[in-house]
Amino acid sequence: MKNVAFQVDTRLAKLLSENYRSSERALKELVDNGWDADAKSVNLTLPEPMSDEAIIIHDSGTGMTEQELLREYLFIASDRRKRRGELTSLKKRKVKGKKGIGKFAGLMIADSMKLETWSRGKKCEFSISVVDLDKVADIEQLPIELLISDCDEDRHGTRITLSHLRQGLAFPNPDKMRQLLLQEYGREEEFDVVVNDKPLGVDDIQGTYTAHEKELPSAGNVKLAFTVSNQRGKLKKPGISIRVGGKVVGNPDFFGLEKAEDFPPKLLDKIYGEVEVDGLSEHVTADWGALVENSELYQEVSSHIQPIIRQKVKEEYGREMNLAQARLKKKINDRLAQLPEYKRQYADKAIKSILGRYYGEPENKVEPIVGVLLDALERSDYRSVLDFIHEAEHTDIAKLAEALAEFGIAELAIVGEQAKSRLEFLDRFEELCQKKDTEESLIHSSLEKNLWVFGIEYSVFSSNKTLRRQIEDYLGKKYIGKRADKRPDLMLSVNYAYEYLLIEFKRPSHNLSHKDYTQATKYRNDFVPYTSSQIKVLLIGGKRGQDLPSYQYIEPNTEILIFDEIISSARNQLNWLLKELGGESHA
Repeated sequence: MKNVAFQVDTRLAKLLSENYRSSERALKELVDNGWDADAKSVNLTLPEPMSDEAIIIHDSGTGMTEQELLREYLFIASDRRKRRGELTSLKKRKVKGKKGIGKFAGLMIADSMKLETWSRGKKCEFSISVVDLDKVADIEQLPIELLISDCDEDRHGTRITLSHLRQGLAFPNPDKMRQLLLQEYGREEEFDVVVNDKPLGVDDIQGTYTAHEKELPSAGNVKLAFTVSNQRGKLKKPGISIRVGGKVVGNPDFFGLEKAEDFPPKLLDKIYGEVEVDGLSEHVTADWGALVENSELYQEVSSHIQPIIRQKVKEEYGREMNLAQARLKKKINDRLAQLPEYKRQYADKAIKSILGRYYGEPENKVEPIVGVLLDALERSDYRSVLDFIHEAEHTDIAKLAEALAEFGIAELAIVGEQAKSRLEFLDRFEELCQKKDTEESLIHSSLEKNLWVFGIEYSVFSSNKTLRRQIEDYLGKKYIGKRADKRPDLMLSVNYAYEYLLIEFKRPSHNLSHKDYTQATKYRNDFVPYTSSQIKVLLIGGKRGQDLPSYQYIEPNTEILIFDEIISSARNQLNWLLKELGGESHA
């Protein structure tokens, strides 16, 4: 028996200040050690909650000799990559250990840690505990009893036993542990991880698991297993791995879904699985890096698998997509109600398609697309195409297909043209705002029928004779005689939900002040008797003055906007739309 001690690197103080977010992440550090030791397998044994059983992590790696323990393992915060390089010695794996403190991860969840390691006919073992650490002022003073004994020459590996688990922390959850490890190691060849006697598998991903097996006419038996994840964030290396003769071929595949126009790209990141197709053995490239291009057997497999994945993704995310459609339709319900029946049916389908294609994108990006589409349906001159489709529904299927194909092309072209027209409007409007002599009334008349400039939520507002008369009545009573030349420019609008919008325009050369803000909110109070609902106020000018209140101090339902910012935001949204449609954007 020998007495040995830790050696401390100068990085220790900083590194030990970092924490693990959960018990599972702390244990993952010990699995990473097995990976770095070129282990073929790592077995984790997790106890039942609140029991006295220990956690055991046992890997089949190279193990450590006495000298390796003294020079490396007990040298805290030493970066093994600097000592041995970026890759492991035998399997040439990319080293995961970076900080040299992962060995202490177990002490986050247990008061005692025992290490046993076998290498070159010798077994080395020692134990440390939190109690022992508390007794010394400096970790270098911690006495460690290193026991060395003989073992079988062929035995190698390391086992860590964590006992006296801390009762104040949640016990490691086997399911969470598998999900975490699957993300890191699920695609790795020659590295098996087993948690409580269960190897990591596709079914460990949180979500909808599907197992399917079928004999195809040419490709033979196809055994598919995959999960559509419902957890937050992307999966690491998503897709379906193709196994032929037990060996993975190339990168994970999506079987054409990545090219499908009607499949949300962001949902590709939720698919994780494997398919065994030994019938493809003659269609694999020599380096096993891919399947042979234009393989008819692969096409047969792809045609079989794609609809299965589609259906399961729809089951998992269809409800969310329907809810998103319902929220959007609620905002545009009044505009939809004004459309003819057959146009309204098309609009419903188009909105579903848009929401599907752009699933996961922020609503402020999706809404402009829907807004432009509705504008096209309401105002464009392609009624003949819609009429043709309407008539084709009562004739033969071939004619209907032709009409739908033609309309698909027309729709994209018209939406693109509508976006380009709006960009041209913004260019002219910007020129108007840059002129110092531009009056409020000119700005008013330009924006009265173009409230989409402020954002999609404002495009459903509109004015009418009654509202204009109310504005005139109010201004006529307040600004008469000598005060007539100080008359403000106000616009009152309402949407389908009877929500009111009051806009006060200032000329683009005007710097907004605190006085402008208080006056605008006073106008709202004056107009309350005219309405049955709350009024939102927009105050718009050229620049923000120094005495203008900051965002957190303005009244609810009040916005202060600057012409340059309004134009820039609207232009960015339209350019994004044109880019998605494959058109040219404007600077």
